[in-house]
Formats: sequence, C-alpha cells, structure tokens
Amino acid sequence: MFINMFFPLNAGLVNFSMIFKHKNLSNGLNIVGELNPDAQSTAVGFFVRTGSRDETDEINGVSHYLEHMLFKGTDKISAFDVNLRFDELGAQYNAQTSEENTIFYSATLPEQSYKAVELWCQMMRPALRDDDFNMEKNVILEEIAMYKDLPQFDVLENCRALHFGNHPCGKSVLGSADCIKALTSKQMRNYFESRYSPNNIVAAIAGNFDFEKTCGIIEQFCGSWQQKQADRKIEYFAGTAKKDSAQKKNLNCQHICLMSPSVSYQDRRSHAATLLAKIIGDDSGSRFFWELIDSAIAESASMHFEAMDGIGAFYSYIRASSQNGAKALQVTENIFKSLKTDKIKPEELQKAKNKVLSGITIKNEIPMGRLIELGVNWVYLGKYRPIEEEISLVNNVVLDDLYSLIDEFSLENFTKFSIGPE
Repeated sequence: MFINMFFPLNAGLVNFSMIFKHKNLSNGLNIVGELNPDAQSTAVGFFVRTGSRDETDEINGVSHYLEHMLFKGTDKISAFDVNLRFDELGAQYNAQTSEENTIFYSATLPEQSYKAVELWCQMMRPALRDDDFNMEKNVILEEIAMYKDLPQFDVLENCRALHFGNHPCGKSVLGSADCIKALTSKQMRNYFESRYSPNNIVAAIAGNFDFEKTCGIIEQFCGSWQQKQADRKIEYFAGTAKKDSAQKKNLNCQHICLMSPSVSYQDRRSHAATLLAKIIGDDSGSRFFWELIDSAIAESASMHFEAMDGIGAFYSYIRASSQNGAKALQVTENIFKSLKTDKIKPEELQKAKNKVLSGITIKNEIPMGRLIELGVNWVYLGKYRPIEEEISLVNNVVLDDLYSLIDEFSLENFTKFSIGPE
C-alpha cells in the first residue's frame, strides 16, 4: 500500500515543497521516501532497529562489530568491490551504531542513487565469512583501545554504565576487549538472523528520485527476506544516582560526567527537554557558559538531552583543572538547584529556540540531513514529520513545559563519574 502526503513548506525557512511516500512490503520492511524535485542529490539509508541495548552481556559489542562486517561484502561481492562500487558512484557513504540503532547511509547524484540502493540491498545480507570476522576483530580491538585513551569518551562510557546499572541502555556500544575476544562468528550470525529481519528495518530515501522505481529495486532484492521476532524490552529506569571515580596516569585535567533521567523520544515533551539542555549547557550563552567557562572555573562544560526508546537522559560533561574539579562540580550542582528559584526567563527560552531552529533548518537543507530525520522518526514514532511540524513543535514549547520537566526530573539527583590524574 502506498501513502502519499503533500506538505507545502511555506514557513519562510525553506523555498521548496516535499512529497512524502510510504510503502510496506509483505515481509514487514518499511520504505519511506521524501521527494524534493529541486534537490541536487539523493540520500539513501537502511535503519536497523538494533544496538547495544538489544545484546546480552555475553555478546556485548556485536552490533557495532556487525556494522563493520557488512562492508566485508556478500557471497558475490568482495570487500574490495564494495569500496570500488561506492567509489565509482562518487558516493559519500558511512555507517554508525548506537545503543538503539545501526544506520547505513550514502549520498550521491540523483542518477546514481538507484545503483546505490541496489548495492545497499545486497550488502544488507552479508557473507560474514570467518576469515573476515577474524581479521576485523583486530580492528575492533584497536578501536576500543583508542577510545579508552580519550578521557572524555571513557568518562561518558563509565557514567552511562553506572547510571543505568543492569538496565540494557547501560551496555557499551563498543563492548569490552574481553567480550570481543571471546565473540565467535557463529554468535554473530545468530544475532544477525534475529535482529536484521525485514520487519526490524526501515529503508529511507530523501532528495531527488523516483519512489516507485526505488521501491521496485528494494522489493526485488529484499522482498524474499523472512520475518523474525525482533522484540525489544522497553522499560523506564530512573537511574542509580551513584557516584564513582577513577584515576589515570598522564592526565592533567579532571573529567566529570553527570547523568539524570528524562523523557523518551516518544514523549511530547522531548523538544522541551532539548531546549532545557540548551539553556543550561549550550557551548555559548548558557548558564554553564557564564558560571563555569566565562568565570574560568572549567575549560569545557556542556549539557545534552538524549531521547531514547521509552527512556531518556540528561548528561553533562565538565573538564576542569585538577585544582578546580571540586569547585566546578559544586557550581554545577548549584546551577541545577537554582533552576527552581532562579526562574528561566522568556528571553532565555527564545534564544534556545533560535539555536535549535537554526540547527534544524541548516541540517535539513540537504537530503542527507533529511534522511536521518526521516528514518529516525519512522523508527521511533512510525510516522512522518515534515520540517514544518518539527519547527512548530519547537515554537510551541512554553516555560511551563520546562518547569514541568524540572519538577519531575530532579537534575541535582544525578549519577556522577569522574576521571582525573593520580
């Protein structure tokens, strides 16, 4: 069944119209497209609803490992041919794995997009050869070691694990070195069979293309894929609010990560949570900026909101000298506590809205930006959100929405992990 929806975007921020189309294959694979005849490129992506939260402790890191393995080719296409074909198409292409999704994407000239779609369709059924698996294991282990050497990454990983405890969202995307070393190709194949089923995949296309032609290619290559159960355990968790720290050699700064609970992607207040994080911890003009950066207490201070499936989190990252670490943490706690007494001003909210709206508009001016929004919204919401609606949702946030979040989710009741010099 095709669904056609026409949205004129006349909000003054864009000067073209887009057409949304959707088709659901008989095996459950969803195809969503946003056509923009004026676009000079076309972006294609396959969104697999799987990540580290869907893994067991025994195979933690397999989603990210599997992302690498798809570029090793199929029974008919070698890894060399994969790279050669993308190169011949002039494609910009990549993939990424998170706690909840694995996304494969590319952008090409419109006339090359159909070959890109065909190539991705074939790659989504990889060979997973033992030789490739064993060789790529070394690459994964090197990546784990590299990120361990980055304290700003390491502190977030540790804080996330501490905050979520036994909740699946606390699992590392990369996994541990020990877990990756013990992982077998058979375990990966079993995971692939259970999670890369068509009913757990969204194919998204944005830009200048023929939707019916694209659907024909996808159905030709993917229509025979068999459905499997690919459930995800979704439960809310308020966090542990535990505090811990670690010491490392050769560090001069204190790296601090704080996490506290928030709303999910599906919650109507998710845009309010994004704006609240901007007001508190944007890299310029925020409360963190004036009280931590401008005052030279911290070298870096930011706050972000992460919306996830059925759950969400605010997380802050602060980097300060070892002498100022305790003071920076105290100032941060005071900022959180003062939100209930030092009320957010209307101009603070408007400034945050302007920043978020600028980000949305700039990102969505190109098909690649629209592709991610198109695919992610369908994965989490099962619906299409045109830019016009996204802008409206941000503009409609009022101060009471922010106060509701502050009252319900106590920011000062945070989980903390810090890494500093010995």
